[in-house]
Amino acid sequence: MGAPEVSDAEFRAAVGRLRAPGMGTEVVAPLLAQLVRLHRPRRVLEIGMGYTTPFLAAALAENEREADAEAVALAAKSRAHLGSGADLDDIWAYTEPPLLAPSFYLEPYRPRFVAVDNLSIEASSAGRVLDVLGDLGLAERVEVVNADLHDCAGLLPDDLFPIDLAWVDAWECLYFFEHFWERINPDGGLVVMHYLMTYPEGEAILEYFAKVQQSRPGELEMVNLLEPHKLGQNSITVLRRTGAVRPRPYGGPGGALRYHPGLRREAATQAGLGEG
Repeated sequence: MGAPEVSDAEFRAAVGRLRAPGMGTEVVAPLLAQLVRLHRPRRVLEIGMGYTTPFLAAALAENEREADAEAVALAAKSRAHLGSGADLDDIWAYTEPPLLAPSFYLEPYRPRFVAVDNLSIEASSAGRVLDVLGDLGLAERVEVVNADLHDCAGLLPDDLFPIDLAWVDAWECLYFFEHFWERINPDGGLVVMHYLMTYPEGEAILEYFAKVQQSRPGELEMVNLLEPHKLGQNSITVLRRTGAVRPRPYGGPGGALRYHPGLRREAATQAGLGEG
C-alpha cells in the first residue's frame, strides 16, 4: 500500500495539522502539487518547510507510480506496433497511453526532493513536518537539510543539480536568485517564490527580475499570480529559466505530430528493441 494521494481524505486530514495562521499556503500547496504533476521534475528543492512539504512529496510519489506504469505500457505498445512492421503513426501515438514521448522514459523516473529549513520561525509548522510525513508514509521522500538559506549551498547533495523545480517560501528571495539561479536547469527549470507582489521590498525584487529579462534576453520568463482577496502572503512568482531550452521536435504544422527517425529510435530503445 503506497502513500495516499493529495486528493485522499487521509492526506488532507494529516496535512491539516500543518496549517499555520498567516502563512497563506492553503491554496498554494495544492497548486504546487499540480505543478509537480504537470512539470514532472526530477530534482526538487524547497526553501522553507511547512504545509507545502507533504504536498510536494505526495505529488512526486504520484508521479513516480504513474511514470513506472506508463513506461511499461509505452514499451508494450511500441513493441507490438514496431514488431508488426509498422512505422510510427497516429495509431501508435493515440493508443493508450497516448502522446507519450519515449525519450522521457529512457531512464526511470526517480525524483529527488530536498527541503531546507533552520526551524527558527516559531509561527511556522516546519517542526511538525517530519511527523506528518511519517504518518503519510512519505518520510523517505524528503531529505531535510537543517540550515539557513545562506549556509545550505554546500550541504546540498551533488545529484540535486541542476534543479528542475525550486519552491522558495523565505524572505530572501533575491539572495536565492543571486546565489542559486545558475544551478536551476537552463532547459526550463522553474523557481516559484511566495509573496512578492504586495510589499515594497517584494515589488523591488520584481523590478529587478524585469531588468534581468531586459538585460539578458532569452534568459528567463516570469509570471506573477495574485490572490486578490487576501491582505498578505497573497501571491506567487514563477520564473522559468530558458537560457538553454532544447527543442522538442515532435510538432509539425497545424499541430500534426512528426514521426521522424529519431523518434522511432527512441521508441525502439525504450521498448527494448535496440535502436529499431
